[in-house]
Amino acid sequence: MKRVVLLRPEGPRNVGMVLRITQNFGPCELALVAPERPSMLVHPEFMQMSHGAEDARAGILIFDTLAEALADCTASVGFTARVRDKRKRRDWRTVQEQWTEVSGDPEHRLALAFGNEVTGLTTEEANQLQELVHIRTAKEHTSLNLAVTVGVALAGLFTGRRVHQHEPGGKMLNGAGREFLKSRLKEVFAARVARTPSAAKDITEAIERVFSRAPLENRDARAWHLMLKALGSELSPTELGLTPNPTKDGRRLDALERARKKDCGEGS
Repeated sequence: MKRVVLLRPEGPRNVGMVLRITQNFGPCELALVAPERPSMLVHPEFMQMSHGAEDARAGILIFDTLAEALADCTASVGFTARVRDKRKRRDWRTVQEQWTEVSGDPEHRLALAFGNEVTGLTTEEANQLQELVHIRTAKEHTSLNLAVTVGVALAGLFTGRRVHQHEPGGKMLNGAGREFLKSRLKEVFAARVARTPSAAKDITEAIERVFSRAPLENRDARAWHLMLKALGSELSPTELGLTPNPTKDGRRLDALERARKKDCGEGS
């Protein structure tokens, strides 16, 4: 599954065009993070440019932060024309095949993040994404329209096959699970092990750098959590307001509610 994430979008025309593109090369979700105009999705230009994708309008996701938009995603790629924080950007054409495989796997949700039309991705936003890529253009004109960029990216991932063969292997860690693991690592190694503030800062930055970008399976996270618990960490996801496994937690809450109703005789 794919999710296009537009960060701080300004133009209703662009958003309308992107919505249509997600339907051309779907299945694909569209998420907006902190859109500049609260009325963007009822703007006449949005309506005009999203003509033909009326059914998809109700499915647009709105988030306040990028972290929220990535919480249930297992992988993320950011598109940027500029180098951010000295991070290496890969040529989209060279990594397209590997991400096509990921996006076609029902066990994955791949986030494709695109910055604001004027400023692009910020350094802070880029650092939350697993990989940064750029789309090669003529050196005389390197600027691409937002909707065009999304179209190039999604067209490259589209195979025309509705179902991809599922390969054996573990389930990938989602965004909320990744944030919880990073928080717990910082609690143990930065807060307890580091002896100086500068050492704590270096450790924190290293944890962010490595664990924000590394592909991690759920079993990898479980192994780290066992080690962290042995080192004294009692931190839980609820203390951070995170839900690493919303489906499992939802089933547990439903079971508790059914048990409560049974005890109270409400079901009879």
